Amino acid sequence: MRRGRIEHSSDVHERGAPVPSSEWERASMILGVAVRALLPLLLLFSIFLLLRGHHAPGGGFVGGLVAAAAVALYALAYGATAAQQLLRLSPRGLIAAGLMTALASGLVGPLMGAPFLTGRWVKVGHLELGTPLLFDVGVYLVVIGVTLWIILTLAEE
Repeated sequence: MRRGRIEHSSDVHERGAPVPSSEWERASMILGVAVRALLPLLLLFSIFLLLRGHHAPGGGFVGGLVAAAAVALYALAYGATAAQQLLRLSPRGLIAAGLMTALASGLVGPLMGAPFLTGRWVKVGHLELGTPLLFDVGVYLVVIGVTLWIILTLAEE
């Protein structure tokens, strides 16, 4: 069965969905609608996993995998170029930002006269924020960057 062309691509663009560059780049209308509904939920769930990881299973690695899977699903529905446009940074930029964030979390200890990667916490109201959370954010960004770099490179070919 041959997939049909989108006859009114300007209508699709006005509704907020990216216009596929070719008729074969768009997998299906149902997948496209489902992805547009699931993408925010999956990204929110990945942030939940990131923040939950200090006291229960989860953390930067698992949260990063869920976020990368959400963007990969978007790439499956709308194409690799649309997925790259969805990201604010390139996958390499995400890797660099994640490595710098993780390094910064480790350098807080030596700046305060403690060993590298020593945990430090600051109490903000009832919330305690610390360098372990900053390290997890770095891992989160690195995992998203590496996973999407691999997936989007394969999707372009």
